[in-house]
Amino acid sequence: MATVSFIGLGVMGYPMAGYLAKGGHTVRVYNRTKSKADQWVEEHGCAAFDTPAACAESSEVVFACVGNDDDLRAVTIGDNGAFAAMQKGAIFCDHTTASAEVARELYAIASERGVDFLDAPVSGGQAGAENGALTVMVGGDEATYDKAEPLIELFSKSVRLMGDSGSGQLTKMVNQICIAGLVQGLAEGLHFGEAAGLDCRKVIDVISKGAAQSWQMENRYETMLDRKFDHGFAVDWMRKDLGIVLDEANRNNTSLPVTALVNQFYADVQALGGQRWDTSSLLARLPDRRKKG
Repeated sequence: MATVSFIGLGVMGYPMAGYLAKGGHTVRVYNRTKSKADQWVEEHGCAAFDTPAACAESSEVVFACVGNDDDLRAVTIGDNGAFAAMQKGAIFCDHTTASAEVARELYAIASERGVDFLDAPVSGGQAGAENGALTVMVGGDEATYDKAEPLIELFSKSVRLMGDSGSGQLTKMVNQICIAGLVQGLAEGLHFGEAAGLDCRKVIDVISKGAAQSWQMENRYETMLDRKFDHGFAVDWMRKDLGIVLDEANRNNTSLPVTALVNQFYADVQALGGQRWDTSSLLARLPDRRKKG
């Protein structure tokens, strides 16, 4: 059994760290809001620490899942950051959805300190984290990946090394590009079906058996039809991710017209007060065509 650390106990990190503890490992935790870390310790045992450095000390693998590039830099190379306390040969495995640029930056800094670094963003949302069924896409060195993989598998249904440092983040960007287009297409389809007077539940039952089928269709159409947008990944987080995607597209001269448009549609949803609605709320910006009465 390993001694590991987990930095960042948000809606994703809290259950992910829990699966490491359930796997029999000694888990040291840190969260910016200390009460959340104390709550986790009450539930799972182990110990909470006041700084990322104190948390990371003596751990073989340090996991992190924080908000963005700046948060990640703060917990790694900022004041009382984890890198300064990590032992040589330890692994820092980052599950934050961040830029490929920061992944490569931290990989280089970690290497100078004798620490290994993996960028390992996840897909599957809060439900995937709670059910231990995340998809994890990893960038970094193969030998480091091989050491970390058995631990990552405790909270995932699929984990794969995608290539060198930054490749995990780039793969997550492809994931978000694909999701953005799918959700917008589903929103428009339901909007059209309602306007045409169709029973959209029957429509989805039929078309989900054919080429239109997708995870988004099967898992979100009912709540979309009910205008319930409190399931899963929040609009604010999606806009953060799409901002990373579009910045990277500018760097590598990629044309992403649909992604850019959907990003603006999510800005419309934010303006409606839907910052914490889930990503299927793209339907909310379209006129409600349900027949009344």
